[in-house]
Amino acid sequence: MPRRLLPILILALGIGLFAALKATRPKPHPVQPSERIWRVQVTQVRPTTHRPILVLFGQVEAPDRIQAAAPVAGRLLEVRVRDGDRVAAGTLLARLDPRDLEPRLTKARADLDKERLKLTHDRQALEQEREILRLARQALERAETVQSKQLGSVSSVDEAREQYARAQLAVTLREQSLAEHPAQLAALEAALAEAERDLARGTLRAPFDARIAGVKAAPGDQLQPNQVILTLYPLDGLYVRAKVPGAYSEELRTALANGERLMATGAHAGRPVSAVLERLAGEADARGVDALLRLDPGADLPLGAFVELRLQRPVAPDTIALPFAALHGGDRIFAVRDGRLQGLRGERIGELDTDTGEGRVLLRVPELQPGEPVMITHLPNAIDTLKVEIVE
Repeated sequence: MPRRLLPILILALGIGLFAALKATRPKPHPVQPSERIWRVQVTQVRPTTHRPILVLFGQVEAPDRIQAAAPVAGRLLEVRVRDGDRVAAGTLLARLDPRDLEPRLTKARADLDKERLKLTHDRQALEQEREILRLARQALERAETVQSKQLGSVSSVDEAREQYARAQLAVTLREQSLAEHPAQLAALEAALAEAERDLARGTLRAPFDARIAGVKAAPGDQLQPNQVILTLYPLDGLYVRAKVPGAYSEELRTALANGERLMATGAHAGRPVSAVLERLAGEADARGVDALLRLDPGADLPLGAFVELRLQRPVAPDTIALPFAALHGGDRIFAVRDGRLQGLRGERIGELDTDTGEGRVLLRVPELQPGEPVMITHLPNAIDTLKVEIVE
């Protein structure tokens, strides 16, 4: 019996000790909940007028590029330029063999002189043929008079009539030939002018200060009519063709219509580049519309070069400029009001260049009070009413 009660006594003793320890344990101090404070930087901004910029990527081209071609078939005598050469206006570029061009000019002059001489002879011959016609008419009248008196034969009258008809036909043909002379002279004068033009074009000279884009033929080549010899473009006629997103096309088109001068700056091969927006294309596609920016004459960029430009857009009033770190979600910023964050939605206008080279984003936020602090520290967990502490 005592052996059976021993385990029960041990269990009861353990429970009693546990209860005694629990009753005598120290009481912990109550935990006071505290809210975490985030340290952030702020800036104070006031809405004002800014000029946003638009980043463009384009390719250099020359709309006024000229293709100098052979006017007629002939042999290329010489070429005095090479690819990439700069030439002044009037510089001799290439020359065709004049022996292929001068015979055409000589023939055209001879044909014109021959036609003029024929005109003089036809006028003199017309007077003689009219006199022959007058005499034939008199002979016919005499033959008819003699035959009417039955003193002559019928055959003599027929012969006189035949002579009169022949004389009349000769006068008619001569008058017709004289009537065709003005048209013949005009055609021959045009042929002469064409031959003179081709001879002048056989000597290729630069029409303006230009750069040679490429030489397509070599001295000694036998050229066909309109075969390209070389291409050149004006030094002051270089453009950058860039694609402008559709969202900005109407804004830029309106500014151009109002006479605004929108400048663009960039760099190529370490050299600064400047241009001015001249026009927008009349056709658009899914990517936007083409813009043509005229480069400064001193740019001297090669055709086909890719350039990054920062184009000035029309001024945007009532906008604020903030660092990109101030954006949360693309168009949302946080103002600090009474030590807590307050999210504000704004309209993203564009980007802004600064003197330091650090980019800024332009926003129009109607709910922001002038001079109100705006958080510029990017907090991924930023929400409304989040408690913050401003640090300098």
